[in-house]
Amino acid sequence: MVAAVVGASILAFIAVMIGTAAGAGADDGFSQGVWPFVFMFPLIGLPIGFVLIIALMVVSSLRRSRAARENKR
Repeated sequence: MVAAVVGASILAFIAVMIGTAAGAGADDGFSQGVWPFVFMFPLIGLPIGFVLIIALMVVSSLRRSRAARENKR
């Protein structure tokens, strides 16, 4: 899930860079069609990916500590 969100955000960021280089931003071109979604997705997706990575680290550490406690007994 983390890889999908971060990967899609990076692809959207690259699409905005390519669109800007191709001239889509001229004359307010980013406000039409699918561009508003593509333009805003990295702004939302990257922080969500960061929170998901932190949640993954917490869950993993909790699982390891529980397994270590069970192996001690």
